Amino acid sequence: MDFELSDDRKAIVDGVARTIGAFGDAYWLERDRDGEFPHAFYEAVAAGGWLGISLPEAYGGAGLGVTEAALMMETMAGSGGAMAAASSVHMNVFGPRAIVSHGSEEQKRRWLPPLIEGRYKMCFAVTEPNAGLDTSRIATRAERDGEGYVVHGQKIWTSTAQVSDKIMLLARTAPRRDDAPTEGLSLFFADLDRGTARVREIEKMGRKAVDSNEIWFDGMRIPETDRIGEEGKGFRYILESLNPERILVAAEAVGIGRDAVRRAARYAGERVVFERPIGANQGIQHPLAASWSALEAAHLATMKAAWLYDRGESCGIEANAAKYLAVEAGFEACKQAVASHGGMGYAREFHVERLMREIVMLQLAPVSQHLALNYIAERALGLPKSY
Repeated sequence: MDFELSDDRKAIVDGVARTIGAFGDAYWLERDRDGEFPHAFYEAVAAGGWLGISLPEAYGGAGLGVTEAALMMETMAGSGGAMAAASSVHMNVFGPRAIVSHGSEEQKRRWLPPLIEGRYKMCFAVTEPNAGLDTSRIATRAERDGEGYVVHGQKIWTSTAQVSDKIMLLARTAPRRDDAPTEGLSLFFADLDRGTARVREIEKMGRKAVDSNEIWFDGMRIPETDRIGEEGKGFRYILESLNPERILVAAEAVGIGRDAVRRAARYAGERVVFERPIGANQGIQHPLAASWSALEAAHLATMKAAWLYDRGESCGIEANAAKYLAVEAGFEACKQAVASHGGMGYAREFHVERLMREIVMLQLAPVSQHLALNYIAERALGLPKSY
């Protein structure tokens, strides 16, 4: 068992850090204030070739695994940009997985190169206001019309829809059946036609620079050539992206938490009260040491889940455990970082309050901490389903 990063993986971490090195605290503080999408950051990442890190080489990607993508996302999230940095590129990194696995050769050649090069931004529309995490209950419908479909319905919490060219959309193409509730859902990758899709931004607690939205579809047309795979099998296709997404989110949480601990330790070593650094007090030391330890454990859990996924082995339990552990550890680290700064922890100029606001979203998305525990209870412990 070797815990040392290979030279190639060290080069990825170093290369990503160099690519994004120009985007420091001042850049992210300004994006938090003005809410502007971090276009310059996104373009730098795309120019560095990082968007295609785990997509096939045949279409311009690097052909690497989720392990390498997780190391990249941890580095980005831990750079000071937190979820604003990670979420600006997150969808292009894991979102096209269904295209790779189930798209036709023509679709791959049409869609993957522009996504990898950063010429397309994409959003992913699954969640609906009256369905929540019960995806079988989504009501947005794509009805057959000639050689395509017409879409009517509503989605919510769709990230980056304000700036996206393309939308990956899960919609119902056949009525729901109680004996097979997730059948009849189809997956599309289409132009986001703003003439027939109204997008409204949701004001939220953190990650102001990366928008979250409601979308109303009123007759948006999608050609049949933009449907991924078989009609009615879309739910199966998106399931394949859930474990990679949880692993990447776990890596992002670890990155944010480690950034928070570094900032807090630096401040505690410099801040002098009663003629001694406040970091000399165990009341400051112990919570930060506990956070460092929890983050180290979460990182190892994340790397194990990524290793299993890249080997083609079952990793649902490990991916959910990594997401749970990393988010718990990351949030606690941010909370302790704010406390370690005292009153200045509440000030924007010290950045830790922003890290805490941004990591809160990972307690809720892409799946809540409670549902991650439900999965572990059922699959690892053999307990009955509770919902």
